[in-house]
Amino acid sequence: MLKISIFIFVIILAIICQSNGHNTIENALIKCLSSHEVPSSLIFEQGNSSFPMVLQSYIRNLRFNTSTTRKPLFIVTATNVSHIQASILCAKEYGIQIKVRSGGHDYEGLSYVSIVPFFVVDMFNLRSVDVDVENETAWVQAGATLGEVYYEIGNKSKTLGFPVGVCPTVGVGGHFTGGGYGNMMRKYGLSSDNIIDAMIVDVNGRILDRKTMREDIFWVIRGGGGASFCVIVSYKIKLVHVLEKNLTDIVDQYLHIAPHLDHDAFIRLTLDVTNSTQTGLPTNRATFRCLFLGDTQTLLSLVSQNFPLLGLQKVDCLEMSRAVPDPARENSIFPNLITVTPFVSKNPREAFLNYRDIDLGINHQGLNSYVEGQKYGIKYFMGNFNRLVKIKTMVDPHNFFRNEQSIPTLPHHY
Repeated sequence: MLKISIFIFVIILAIICQSNGHNTIENALIKCLSSHEVPSSLIFEQGNSSFPMVLQSYIRNLRFNTSTTRKPLFIVTATNVSHIQASILCAKEYGIQIKVRSGGHDYEGLSYVSIVPFFVVDMFNLRSVDVDVENETAWVQAGATLGEVYYEIGNKSKTLGFPVGVCPTVGVGGHFTGGGYGNMMRKYGLSSDNIIDAMIVDVNGRILDRKTMREDIFWVIRGGGGASFCVIVSYKIKLVHVLEKNLTDIVDQYLHIAPHLDHDAFIRLTLDVTNSTQTGLPTNRATFRCLFLGDTQTLLSLVSQNFPLLGLQKVDCLEMSRAVPDPARENSIFPNLITVTPFVSKNPREAFLNYRDIDLGINHQGLNSYVEGQKYGIKYFMGNFNRLVKIKTMVDPHNFFRNEQSIPTLPHHY
């Protein structure tokens, strides 16, 4: 009984010591930030009543929004690039991991979750989108969302756009550093293909642009995952041309009348890109599919009164005497599924195409960092992995910018 009591006492003492240690480091970090003129109003500690709201506002994956998920020591809601510089310098001084969060859409939550003590630099205050219509460019801060990029460009020009993804709440910081694929990529490529400059803060707290950061760094932050190399403050993008047609007017009218349509009518809208190579032909397409419980003439009258821009004609309609199930379903789809069954692994695991998957391996940042990094790095970046490692070793040799699946440095014997 005495041994058990001593054991429990030792565990409790260890927990208390660890807690006190974290508090000491936290206080030292906050004092350091204060000495670099980061206002206390921008720092949210766990004891602050606003801490849960600030943390949870950009947790897009609810499995990380639990009481047992490890929380950051505090959150710095930077409003100026100097606050980012201070965060890097103070984190380096006290050996604490720093996480930078843009939109919070990382599928493994690596921008706000860690197994070691850390604090978060949240970029949501740095979200400006400065559009230069004359030069067809824009400076976009890393905290802006894709929806804000679309809105600000569209607000300034009806003939300019930018190839980004379709989810409006995804942050620019993560989207661009991962390459950035979207609906216009067949014509204009990825978001990263249209980035012409950037502002970053490196491991030494220096503010660099394309001219001063070296071309290999500029290459890295356009698809190689910026979190392993620096903090990206903003990107300069080259805007692309889109045709000014009445497509937006039709879609706008549809959005206004859809909730009030006759209940016998169902109209579905889908938007996609046609990628036309002929001058004057549209590059965007809106497709309307309709089911109407009635005859053609009644439908034409209904659409003419409520949705005239659609220009529906009798030739566009097909009356069906009755609805029948797909006759090919039983004879084609099911046999195809049965055919592939023998090839499924006896011990299957989940897999995600083009998504981060922590099950591929975790880098513990120890002596085997490079070997551990190969497990996921080669799958993500294939032949570019070793080039990324060499650049990482050159610009961040002590592996300050790191996470559970970051680009590792080369071992010392290389």
